[in-house]
Amino acid sequence: MTMEKLILPDIKDLHKIDVYESRGGYKALRKALGMKPEDVTDEVKKSNLRGRGGACFPAGLKWTFMPRQTTKPKYLCVNGDESEPGTFKDRQIFEFNPHLMIEGTLIACYAVGIKTAYIYIRGEYGKWIHKVEQALAEAYGRGYIGENILGTGFSTNVYVHKGAGAYICGEESALMNSIEGERGYPRVKPPFPAQYGLWGCPTTINNVETISNVPVIIQNGWEWYSKIGAPKHPGPILVGVSGHVNKPGVYEMPTGVSLLEIIHKYAEGVPGNKRIKAVIPGGSSTPILRGDELEGVSMDADSMKAAGSAVGTAGLIVMDEDTDLIAVLKRISRFYHHESCGQCTPCREGTGWLEKILNRFLRGEGKKEDIDLLMDVANNIEGNTICALGDAAAWPVQSMIRRFRDEFEKRVASPRKQAAEEIAA
Repeated sequence: MTMEKLILPDIKDLHKIDVYESRGGYKALRKALGMKPEDVTDEVKKSNLRGRGGACFPAGLKWTFMPRQTTKPKYLCVNGDESEPGTFKDRQIFEFNPHLMIEGTLIACYAVGIKTAYIYIRGEYGKWIHKVEQALAEAYGRGYIGENILGTGFSTNVYVHKGAGAYICGEESALMNSIEGERGYPRVKPPFPAQYGLWGCPTTINNVETISNVPVIIQNGWEWYSKIGAPKHPGPILVGVSGHVNKPGVYEMPTGVSLLEIIHKYAEGVPGNKRIKAVIPGGSSTPILRGDELEGVSMDADSMKAAGSAVGTAGLIVMDEDTDLIAVLKRISRFYHHESCGQCTPCREGTGWLEKILNRFLRGEGKKEDIDLLMDVANNIEGNTICALGDAAAWPVQSMIRRFRDEFEKRVASPRKQAAEEIAA
């Protein structure tokens, strides 16, 4: 399954505005500005573009939640706080095709009636922040951003906002608090951002890759776009492949490509032709899959859901037969424990418990009942927190125990060792 690269084409210096324009750049913006704003929204809605940031929510439908008539200013936030372990696709857009993201941002602003947009980029991405700021300066210089854009009477401004190293700010309401200068705490919802977002005003939040699909849709039409890849989850998708593969990297492909094809064709297989023990398909928060259960599983929302996992951010982590899965899970749990904002008790306390119990297994001190205790702690975190970080911490644990319980049982300490430890205690 192949297609022309639309988001990351192999074109030298595409990050420069002259090259971008020579390849048809900003034509979609010109086309959109000649349409009614509601028709632009309708085009994106009909395309069934689904969010590329993890939730796979229809982008056009999200735009319709914004009030058309309001006395308040409206805002757009482009979420580039790419902090999920195993995820590194957005930075490719920042580096190699930032003008596509900027063009998509401008089209979204026009469609929804927004005068101010923020591109929120994680603070550690210093190189890529500079790239985006350069691209914005070029776009301002050509009249694509600012007052009376291309003489149409439409005006909007776009700013880069640097994150400060907190994973939690990838959550949309924590991101808004961060932009406001507040602590990055997620907000209780409802109200949702479309009703009460930045500074209490209507706000839309889209992922970098999501917004970068918008010019492609406007330029080529929703019918064309909807025929790319999986029918219910169409379009190109950027898949970041890492772990035990011969050629890790970010690959653009249509949705619906099988995981085995991604691993063996795009990433050129596993070193030493070793057996695939497990994969995490969409970044560290998505449920793990067994290597012997990958047949027929593809990179689209419906297929992943049927397999018991999720597309997430399409950060595919491959683990070979020699991988210590308990060590992998401990590292993931350590991350979520460290990154918990501490606002919700189940997440603040539970993530620490998960890490402590997993450390017991790694030290050879785990008990059989600790396996069920891990599951119990994870179950009490899931669904009981303000934001999804708690779920993100719980799902890897739950799925690892369900699919690899034998890995835990092998690490249970012998009864004699357990008795000696109890006496010593």
